[in-house]
Amino acid sequence: QLEIRRRYSLTIFESIEYADEQEQTQVLSVFLSLFPLVAAAHTSNSSHDSPGTDSYVIEYEKIDVPDSYRGPRLSFPLDIARAKALLNALKDRQLLHARYVLQLLHEARRVLKEKPNITHVSVSYFKEITICGDLHGNLDDLLLVFHKNGLPSETNPYLFNGDFVDRGENSMEILIILFVFLLLYPNDFHLNRGNHEDYIINMKYGFSKEVLKKYKDHGKIILYHLQDIFSWLPLATLVNNKVLIVHGGISDNTDLDSLNLIERSKVSKHIVLDILWSDPQKKHGCTLNQRRGVGCCFGPDTTDQLLKRYNLKMLIRSHEFKLDGYDLTHDGKVITIFSASNYYQEGSNRGAYIRMNPDLVPHFIQYQVCTCTDKQKNWERVKTIEQSALQTLKERIFVHKHKLTDAFAKYDSSSTGRISVNDWATAMESVLQLQLPWRTLKSQLVKTYPDGNVDYMSCFYYMNTARPMHQPALVETLCKYRSDLKVIFNFMDEDQSGLISPDEFRKTWKIFSSYLGIHSHDEAIDKLAQSIDYNKDGYIDFNEFLEAFHVVHNLENKAA
Repeated sequence: QLEIRRRYSLTIFESIEYADEQEQTQVLSVFLSLFPLVAAAHTSNSSHDSPGTDSYVIEYEKIDVPDSYRGPRLSFPLDIARAKALLNALKDRQLLHARYVLQLLHEARRVLKEKPNITHVSVSYFKEITICGDLHGNLDDLLLVFHKNGLPSETNPYLFNGDFVDRGENSMEILIILFVFLLLYPNDFHLNRGNHEDYIINMKYGFSKEVLKKYKDHGKIILYHLQDIFSWLPLATLVNNKVLIVHGGISDNTDLDSLNLIERSKVSKHIVLDILWSDPQKKHGCTLNQRRGVGCCFGPDTTDQLLKRYNLKMLIRSHEFKLDGYDLTHDGKVITIFSASNYYQEGSNRGAYIRMNPDLVPHFIQYQVCTCTDKQKNWERVKTIEQSALQTLKERIFVHKHKLTDAFAKYDSSSTGRISVNDWATAMESVLQLQLPWRTLKSQLVKTYPDGNVDYMSCFYYMNTARPMHQPALVETLCKYRSDLKVIFNFMDEDQSGLISPDEFRKTWKIFSSYLGIHSHDEAIDKLAQSIDYNKDGYIDFNEFLEAFHVVHNLENKAA
C-alpha cells in the first residue's frame, strides 16, 4: 500500500510537470518570438552585437578580483590539481568569482565550437564510458557520481546527456564543473544539449534567477554568454558507431546525416525539437507529444526503422523522470537514464548512470543522495511525498475551477450538487487531461456520500486566497498564469531589483510595440506605467503588475 501511494504521488508530480510544459509553449508563444529583440535590448550595454571571442575577453579582463576574495581561483590552462580544489570549494558552497566564470565560459566556447553536431566516441575494455542523464541543478548528485565512479580522466571518459540546469539550486556550479573537465579532457569528456539548455526555459524554471542572485553585478552578461554557449553544445553522441545518445528522442523524420550538417549555433531550435523533447511510447507510430506540447512520441516501429537505417544497436536518452533512475522500453532498444535523485521530493526516486564497455551492454549503477540528519521511516517519507503531490494537484484543480464547474454541471441536470464517481472522474480528466487514476484519488480530493455520489464542489474547498476577491474566475486565471507573468516581469526588471523602473518599462514596451507594428510615444508609455504604479512610488512591483492584469482581464470579460 505504501508503494502504491508513493507511485501515484509521483505520477501526479510527473503529469503536472508535463502539463505545465505544454501550457508554457501555448501561453508564451508570442513572447518567445520576441526573445531575440529582448535579448539584444537587455544586453545593449555591451559593445558587441553578439557574443564572440573578443567580447568574452573584454568582459572578464575588465573585472578585478579583490584581495578580500577567499573563494576558489582558476588559472589557464587548467590542471587536475586546480580542478580538485575547485570541486572541494564548490562542495563547501563557495562561489567562484565572476571574473573566473566569464574566463571559463570563454575557454569552454572555444572548445565547443570545434565539436561536431554528433560526437563519435570509442570505448574499449580499458576505457569504459560513463553516461549520465538529467542533473537539474542537483550538485550533490554530481559529486556522488564522481565519488562512486571516479573523476573524469583520459581513461575514465564521461558523457552528460543534457538538462544540467534548472529546478535545483546549484545549476551554475554544475556548469562550472562540467566546463572545467571539458577543458581538461576535451577528447574524453562529452556534453549533449538538453531542452533545458535554453534561455527562455531557464527564465521559467529557475536557472536565470539563480545566476542573477549569485552574480548580482555580472549575472546578465553571464546569462547572455551562456545563451551562446548552449547553442554550441553537440546534439548527439555515437558510441562505437552502434549506440546513439540524444537527450529527448527521435521521430520518423530524424535524419542523422542532415543533423550532422546543420549549423547548430545559427539554426532555429525548432529544427532539433524532436531530438531535445521527444518521448518513447508503447504503441506504434509517431505522433505529436500532447503531454509536453512539443516534440513527438515515437513507437517501437520508429525506433526499429532508425536503428536499421543506421545499423545501430540501441538508443539511449534522458529527459524523463524515472523512479529507479533508468528504464528500458521498445524491447530494450531504448534506454532512459535519469541522474537526479530526489527529483520531486526527498525520497521520491533514485538516480542512476550507465557504464558501457565494447560489448555495448549497459551496466546500471543506482544511488540516492540523503540529506536527512535522522533517518526517516519509510511511511513518513511516503506521507511527505504524498502530501506534497496532493497539494500541487489541488492547486491545479483550483486554477481550473470555472471549467470544472461547467463540466460537473453537465452531469447534474437537477442542480443537486451531487454526481456519480464515474461522472466526476470523467469531468476531471476531460478538463485537466492529466491521465490520473481519479477514482483512486477521490477520497483525497472530494467528499463522498454514503450512496456513492460525490459533492463535486468540495474539491475546491481547500483553497483559501491570501485576500478575498469577488471574482473567482480572475483568481483562477492569476493562479494559472502567475509563473508566466513572473517570467515577463523578470524580463522587464533588468537589474533584478524586484521593481520595474520607468526606463525599464519604456525600453521593453518599445520592443513589444515594434514587434506588433504599433508606434508608441514616450509620453504615452510613461502614462501607462504611471497608471500601473498604484502606490505612486515611481516603480512597479510584482503585485502592481498583477493588478494591471486584473484590469485587462476585467475589460476582456466586459467586451465578451
